[in-house]
Amino acid sequence: MKGSLETYKFLEFIQENKEDFEGSLLNEAFNVKDKIEEILTIGNIDLINNAHKLVQYIIKGEEQELQSFAKQEGIAWATHEIPLYFKLEWVQAIRRTLWKFLQKYNEVQNKVITEEFFLVEEQVNNQVDRFLNVFFITYSQYKDSLIMAQKELVENLSVPIIPITPTICILPLIGAVDLYRTNILEEKVLIEIGKLRIQTLIMDLSGIMEMEPEVMNHLMKIIDGTSLMGCTTVITGLRAEVVRNMINLGMRLNEKAQTLGTLQQALNKFLLN
Repeated sequence: MKGSLETYKFLEFIQENKEDFEGSLLNEAFNVKDKIEEILTIGNIDLINNAHKLVQYIIKGEEQELQSFAKQEGIAWATHEIPLYFKLEWVQAIRRTLWKFLQKYNEVQNKVITEEFFLVEEQVNNQVDRFLNVFFITYSQYKDSLIMAQKELVENLSVPIIPITPTICILPLIGAVDLYRTNILEEKVLIEIGKLRIQTLIMDLSGIMEMEPEVMNHLMKIIDGTSLMGCTTVITGLRAEVVRNMINLGMRLNEKAQTLGTLQQALNKFLLN
């Protein structure tokens, strides 16, 4: 059914009735609808826009895009510790709303139920199931990695580098960062870049409340080192307090590093594009 004329017409029907679709979706998602703003604030996760994105992947049968999106969502929900039952209810609400609109579309077209109708319905079910499967696997794996990383951090100040693709890794820094820890950070980051052949390292600093000037300087040197090894560093989650201190001290991030507001934005950029 991928790319068939009927599926594209169905997608157009949903887009033309966008407000009705969203209203129906919110009615189906009884518990989640009151949490939409909270989830947006906590994790920069826009449930409504993401629902439209998922619907597009489902109807068009865009398998690779759907799986990449599921991985992105799994990592984001695990990172921000958003309850899984909200995600399950939301995706099932999307499924039921798609069924409802498929029936409406069929009625508008004045058609009897045909074999193609059932094929579209089957595609919706299969794609939703694939999304949930990849989402839960990714959520579980990344959550386990975070737990292990935090355990190692407590035990020996280890540096958790978590692969999300063969060439992209996340380094979530949590808690206090002093010179001793940045020395460990420098050593392990450079070793792991060489060993894993990392091309993009996403360094998430959202878990760090403050940073001393000498620590900031050391991070700049680490970014220099990663660049020399052919790895691009992406900084996410800089808190306002840290940025304010950097401005007051006249410090600037290394030009070799990219900066994005949130880990979610980095995942969207590097997993979906």
